[in-house]
Amino acid sequence: MVIGAALAAVVALPGCAPAGYQAADYGNAAEPASNDIAASPGATADPEATAEATAPADPADAEANTPEISDELTTTSLTGSKVPRMGKVVEDQDGFVLYRFDDDKDDPAKSNCNGDCAEIWPAALTNDGEPKLKGVSADLVGTVTRADGTKQLTLKGWPLYRYIGDKKPGQWKGQNVGGKWFVINPDGTKNLTCLPAISKPVAPPADDEGAEGEAEDSGSDYSY
Repeated sequence: MVIGAALAAVVALPGCAPAGYQAADYGNAAEPASNDIAASPGATADPEATAEATAPADPADAEANTPEISDELTTTSLTGSKVPRMGKVVEDQDGFVLYRFDDDKDDPAKSNCNGDCAEIWPAALTNDGEPKLKGVSADLVGTVTRADGTKQLTLKGWPLYRYIGDKKPGQWKGQNVGGKWFVINPDGTKNLTCLPAISKPVAPPADDEGAEGEAEDSGSDYSY
């Protein structure tokens, strides 16, 4: 009984959040974290309604039709690391923590984050599907073709993303956003060490660069 109570206390972790946490950092966090981490506030769009990427039958044709991504937009490395309070994470070449999305699929891999969602959660794009690896098993790394034809890195089948709410390396403000986004462990599982209250994502980037700061600070009704 004592052990069970201790484990329950660890799962609850009231107030668990990155150092310097402010509610505004997480959009409009108003709902408490649920033990059912798959639950999400509000109605959820049917993932099957999302446009699916179609690949030509001939692999050579598929390769020819894949858009070339500029170097600055590609994810060139995946590193298993540790950050304070969250523990194990996977970081890209810039040290930014990567995430997985519950509305995606891992078998077969499929990304259901497109449009405005992809503006908030930029995909870890690749041209060759061969990032440099450290602390991440090559056997778990793959790619998936997105709806726009680009290739996205996957870890144990789960597409990988950054979060635009993270402003510097090592931050993980995307944890538990919408009850669907989670820091990914180097083995592809969700890192549930720390679960802040379910929150809304930041707004998509404004078209006008001068309004970027305002968009970042505003709340959002987006469920992804």
